[in-house]
Amino acid sequence: MSGNKMRLALVQMHVDAGNPDANFERLRLKLEEAVNGDAKPDLIMLPEMWNTGYALERIEDIADPEGRRAKELLSSFARTHGVQLIGGSIAERREDGVYNTMYVFNEEGVLTSQYSKIHLFRLMDEEKYLRAGEEPGRLEAGGTPAGMMICYDIRFPELARKLALGGARALFVPAQWPNPRLHHWRTLLTARAIENQMFVIACNRCGTSGESEFFGHSLVIDPWGEIIAEAGEEETIVRAEIDLSLVDAVRTKIPVFEDRRPSLY
Repeated sequence: MSGNKMRLALVQMHVDAGNPDANFERLRLKLEEAVNGDAKPDLIMLPEMWNTGYALERIEDIADPEGRRAKELLSSFARTHGVQLIGGSIAERREDGVYNTMYVFNEEGVLTSQYSKIHLFRLMDEEKYLRAGEEPGRLEAGGTPAGMMICYDIRFPELARKLALGGARALFVPAQWPNPRLHHWRTLLTARAIENQMFVIACNRCGTSGESEFFGHSLVIDPWGEIIAEAGEEETIVRAEIDLSLVDAVRTKIPVFEDRRPSLY
């Protein structure tokens, strides 16, 4: 990372529902691809539930106990390559149930933040098989305060605004967002960027699982709502460079946060 500039690599990949071994092997290859581009990224990000996919009827059996397997892989990779790693999210089994959890590792491979998905998506029966998190997700990206949301969370602007008011200047969103709601995906992410005057970095999966198709279209959006980078529908590494100083410039130009009147709403 140079000053406020940060190089990003988003791993848009297929996820084999119900087959953690295949997904771990695929991820190892994709991580090597991500780190070996023309310019080494400062931060690599993964999609939602990359270890198991949405094999929810088997999730108790295949979820990662305390996230140990995922933590070992992600920590080792971050430390070996000296990159920050936002580990998408995984199905993590704890004593009281299975959570959809994000892990963040710094360049030394230390786990610095984690977040469990607050809003469970009823259309995919998440609430029947998963437990909801109870705390907003916060991290530091290159020393800059940022927030975490997972997939369905982006339909709740209150959460994004809470993170912004808490100092977040970027929002990281792993997802398994399916067809046919591409318009919702692009619109909601852009709205979160514009209304909170922050960068939004969203990594979606691609491919097919059962009857569900996932369209990819991972996105990097700036605080004006302009799309810096967008993937297609295939497996790819999305690369972009962001300049976090743009957040201050936008917030000065249109002082939304100063003009809020929360006493009225």
